[in-house]
Amino acid sequence: MKRILEICIIIILMNLNLSAQTAEYPKGNVIFIHPDGTSLSVWNMTRILYAGPDNNLNWDLLPSIGLYRGHLSNTLTATSNAGGTIHAYGVKTSNTSYGFDNGDIPTARSGEKMSIFHEAIKAGIKTGLVNSGNIVEPGTGAFVAQVDSRSKSEEIAKQVILSGVDVIMSGGEEWLIPKGTKGIYCNDGKRTDGINLIEEAIKLGYHIVYSRDELFNLPNGTKKLLGVFAENHTFNDKSEEELIELGLKNYNEEAPTLAEMTDSALKILSHDNSQFILVVEEEGTDNFGNYNNANGMLEALKRADDAIGVARNFLSENPNTLIVTASDSEAGGPSLNGYTKERLPFDKTSPKTTQNGSPLDGVRGTESLPFISSPDKEGRRFPFLISWSSTADVYGSVIVR
Repeated sequence: MKRILEICIIIILMNLNLSAQTAEYPKGNVIFIHPDGTSLSVWNMTRILYAGPDNNLNWDLLPSIGLYRGHLSNTLTATSNAGGTIHAYGVKTSNTSYGFDNGDIPTARSGEKMSIFHEAIKAGIKTGLVNSGNIVEPGTGAFVAQVDSRSKSEEIAKQVILSGVDVIMSGGEEWLIPKGTKGIYCNDGKRTDGINLIEEAIKLGYHIVYSRDELFNLPNGTKKLLGVFAENHTFNDKSEEELIELGLKNYNEEAPTLAEMTDSALKILSHDNSQFILVVEEEGTDNFGNYNNANGMLEALKRADDAIGVARNFLSENPNTLIVTASDSEAGGPSLNGYTKERLPFDKTSPKTTQNGSPLDGVRGTESLPFISSPDKEGRRFPFLISWSSTADVYGSVIVR
């Protein structure tokens, strides 16, 4: 991971014009898309389900590939907060780091004690953070927040809002308003310091939106945007069985998709041919994986791939743009188990576990109908199930594209 991140950060620095300029493109943009908790295995599953074994996702069409070494400075398995910090600074950190490591701000690849976002903001380059999860999620938060514990959600949310980032979209209204204050999504905020960060954002010039419709109808010339789309996450990270019992879908329908948020962010950040860096995280891939919800995990990664499609469309019109996508670990250690139609008919309920006792998931959780692939080049469709090795993040085959 260190080597590929060194390469990525060097390229990012060159494209951002923080340490060098290229002759062909004096200004460059960076879009980093982080489908948290995903590995090669999950990308393969998503391709098979949504595109077919012989077809391509947007992810497949990115031209370069690298293997990600996911160990940290003090453990082999990454944490989301350490992974976010590594992506933001380009150096190894310990598993407890969140923009802060071993009592200090990390020294980044540039030699500065600043994240790449802080360097960009200092250089006058536009910045954006988009997350399908809570605003305090480290996959985006660690680019601007520096705390000694991931549990300090109040402080993380405050630092994100006051960071100077131009576009912020996520869930997490609960950490933006004080206790005793009713919000759009939550009946009572969680902040104990009395600060209403929505009001602070308005003072800083942010236009506030709370829904897909409001996002699609921004005032002309919007330059700073805060989108708040859920009390916590924009998805419901529970097992399939729990969601069925509660009558909930994987994602909240009123919230924009990751692709829609990415598209809106790009329009704002690129206005007047401005230079920018945008970090986009699909958090549902990780959370659903940790709940061993195969249905939710695959939908989440399809949403991340749709966001990559938006980025690729932008790239086609703006070739001075670098797209990087990577995770930092593998949530739940999922594996695809393929079957013939004779062995597992499309209308037959799947077994509960594999022979070694690993839980098996079909489309509605354990002991449900199997997933069915999209057609291959011969028009054939195949049943498959997903087995789980863990409910934690594990050291998986993470790929950088």
